[in-house]
Amino acid sequence: MAPQRFREQFDQIQRAMRDVPLAMGPDDSAEFLYEKGVVLARDGEEAEIVEDAVRTFFTQAPDLTPDTVRRASPRRNRSGITRIQVGDPGEGAPGADRAVAGALRALRQAEGRAGRRLVSRNHVVSIAVNACPGDEPAPAPPHEPPNPAAAEGLHDPDTAVGVLVVDTGLMSDYRSYPLLAHTDGDLQLQETDEQGVLQQYVGHGTFIAGLVAAVAPNTDVTVRNSLNDAGAILESEFGERLFDAVDASGWPDILSLSAGTSNGRTDGLLGVQAFMEELREQHTLLVACAGNNASATPFWPAAYADLPEWQDSVLSVGALRGDGEFGACFSNHGAWVKVYAPGERLTGPLTGWAAPVPYVYQHSTYDTCRYGFGYGCTCQFPRHTGVLSDENALAKPDQVMFQGLAQWSGTSFATPVVAGLIAAHMTAHKETDPRAARRQLLAANTEFAEVRGAHVPALLPPTWRAVPAEAPVAVA
Repeated sequence: MAPQRFREQFDQIQRAMRDVPLAMGPDDSAEFLYEKGVVLARDGEEAEIVEDAVRTFFTQAPDLTPDTVRRASPRRNRSGITRIQVGDPGEGAPGADRAVAGALRALRQAEGRAGRRLVSRNHVVSIAVNACPGDEPAPAPPHEPPNPAAAEGLHDPDTAVGVLVVDTGLMSDYRSYPLLAHTDGDLQLQETDEQGVLQQYVGHGTFIAGLVAAVAPNTDVTVRNSLNDAGAILESEFGERLFDAVDASGWPDILSLSAGTSNGRTDGLLGVQAFMEELREQHTLLVACAGNNASATPFWPAAYADLPEWQDSVLSVGALRGDGEFGACFSNHGAWVKVYAPGERLTGPLTGWAAPVPYVYQHSTYDTCRYGFGYGCTCQFPRHTGVLSDENALAKPDQVMFQGLAQWSGTSFATPVVAGLIAAHMTAHKETDPRAARRQLLAANTEFAEVRGAHVPALLPPTWRAVPAEAPVAVA
């Protein structure tokens, strides 16, 4: 990720997380964000082992102090993990977290003997995993219909497929959008700032619900506002929020999740392990986004789809570019991504049909696509000036007005498209098992695309319209 763009994302998420100091990692490489001065361990005996080992290591280290090592959360909770403070979070610049680095070193030998991880950073799980495409959403052209368009079919409350979306909340006027008639859940906590301008990533959950409803009319969609802080949450809280979401309305047929994080590992996230183990025992299928970092590094929870224990209960989704022929420039990729779907410049509801709402663009646009794929990907346009994150901006930040439909890109939106296709398959074939429906759908699929030279399965909704891949934008 380009350093300037990552700094914009870092600042944005830091503002959203308010009083939680964050660091970049690993080693200032900007692969992920995490809470400074804190590590995670499993409840009970393992947390005691970690605490004792870190305190002993810090006592012997000349540049670390054991006085800061203490429990920072209840010793037991449903997510099965404990926060342990190992340093002063106010010390050092972002990325210079000597305390957490020392704590991880302190457990290396113990982890080697145990054959598994005992300690972890407290990562930030987010829908905004990078700042590209950072100049979306964009208002849809006047009179442009949704894309995917609404599929034919009726809603039957007795057979409707339950889809749970864990995301930002619903916009207050969402019921004025006809396709969301069978959607319910939590409202966004704060839609606008003091000036009446839409806040960052507000409308994300509403947009996703609209995509599910368009692809699969016979669904009951529930949206939970678990990620209201600009789509970001600490890993230590994420597992609890997932449990809360299923507790509120029961385990759904399909759980659509457009958030996650990399962590530099291949064995998952400590903070969601308890939830993932519970998921495995349920009938629910987790459909999760592969992330937008253009990376082959596993992105969690989506990458659980590549672990034998979860291959049947998790489906990871990458994004195709607008023409559906190749992977979108921003999409994560690799063998752990199991299917791809349209995810560039989709059109759906950002709000309902109430009065227009202003939105100010938070980020600048790249002059050239940083991935060099030779087409005008969403990193490049629409062009906007005077970004809020640029203290030296000469121009006033661009402002647009939203009323109803928007265009948005990302693996965030390929994910509900796939969730909708699985739900539609369940309705069409009277299949009540979402995991069986996923297997049947992929087995019958004949569409493929090319991603970084690899031939990959592609799921294309019948009502989706391909849009041309734009030519690169010339730079003066």
